[in-house]
Amino acid sequence: MVDADQTFVIVGGGLAGAKAAETLRSEGFTGRVILIGDERDHPYERPPLSKGYLNGKEERDSAFVHEAAWYARAEVELHLGQPVTTIDREARTVRLGDATTIRYDRLLLATGSEPRRLDLPGTDLAGVHHLRRLAHADRLRHVLAALGRDNGHLVIAGGGWIGLEVAAAARGYGAEVTVVESEPTPLHQVLGPELGQLFADLHTEHGVRFVFGARLAEIVGQDGMVLAVRTDDGEEYPAHAVLAAIGAAPRTALAEAAGLALVDRAHGGGIAVDASLRTSDPDIFAAGDVAAAQHPLLNTRLRVEHWANALHGGPAAARAMLGQHVSYDRVPYFFSDQYDLGMEYSGWAPPGSYDQVVIRGDAGKREFIAFWLKDRTVLAGMNVNVWDVTESIQKLIRDRSPVDPDALADPSVPLESLAR
Repeated sequence: MVDADQTFVIVGGGLAGAKAAETLRSEGFTGRVILIGDERDHPYERPPLSKGYLNGKEERDSAFVHEAAWYARAEVELHLGQPVTTIDREARTVRLGDATTIRYDRLLLATGSEPRRLDLPGTDLAGVHHLRRLAHADRLRHVLAALGRDNGHLVIAGGGWIGLEVAAAARGYGAEVTVVESEPTPLHQVLGPELGQLFADLHTEHGVRFVFGARLAEIVGQDGMVLAVRTDDGEEYPAHAVLAAIGAAPRTALAEAAGLALVDRAHGGGIAVDASLRTSDPDIFAAGDVAAAQHPLLNTRLRVEHWANALHGGPAAARAMLGQHVSYDRVPYFFSDQYDLGMEYSGWAPPGSYDQVVIRGDAGKREFIAFWLKDRTVLAGMNVNVWDVTESIQKLIRDRSPVDPDALADPSVPLESLAR
């Protein structure tokens, strides 16, 4: 039975928001839980949008966090298809797009991120796509299938994770794919040149064409439809559809208008939160893509845009909202599936932070673990087609003590023996 004395409001209908609502109930909170999402779909996870659902191997329902009936059973009040337009911190209320006002005792912002837009001529043409929402994936799935049937061309602006996963899905349908990437390899800012080339080779073997060191300058169309793209080096490439996969920006407008502390875009952007995911207002918390948290283990402020952060960050914020002690120090983690390559990445090793990359296994066969080290300390690890090692890799990262690179590279030395 819900006790109306306290009301916790969650803004954001993604994984972080849904898992926060679930945690509030599992931790025994008996007050009102109100979850507000600006999409009409029930809360869903995003990995299927560029993986299983997009490539046709999973059904649409696989993306949803809970079955629709769960929310009524858990007495979680849903307001779907309704954006929050303002937060009144003094009155502790949120106002919805239909002018409804809801009071809160604690507020969680899990507003996520939105795809960055291409700023060039032709982006208003039919056939220019983004991939962030389930509706985007619905549309793009049909587009890729049609391109495959008609020998059509997809041009992808950006060689990051989303761009590469969509490239793999498109090739699975039989579409022609060109990836335009300004860096010298795909995933250059994440994996560096050492491992970025591996993904370039993988996709090239599957028929993807790469254009490195260039950016889109114009999308050329006729009668409102995409016909080709031009790059800033003057080249032109055929295209029947274009995907903008140039990154995402945290959705901070609501927090900014409410006067909450933000992080500068040059440092990753997002809503500034402490290790308990509390914002500059003690009654407001943030989790998921939008939260730039002070990370106790890595001793830096970090904003992580991946599934695992939403999965664990939502529950952590919920516990903090209940007054529990929370120190959110999860090792960043993400995964990707492309063709017959599956990988998991743990840790944080931005460009310039490491001085050595150690390979354990056979990179040529794409069965290996890569480690990024600084002063012989493991900052990050990526296992490629090698499984059940994430826990060991994360233990090495948490250990923060020097390791012998030769032992780390030797598959006969158990990873468990290298950590304290």
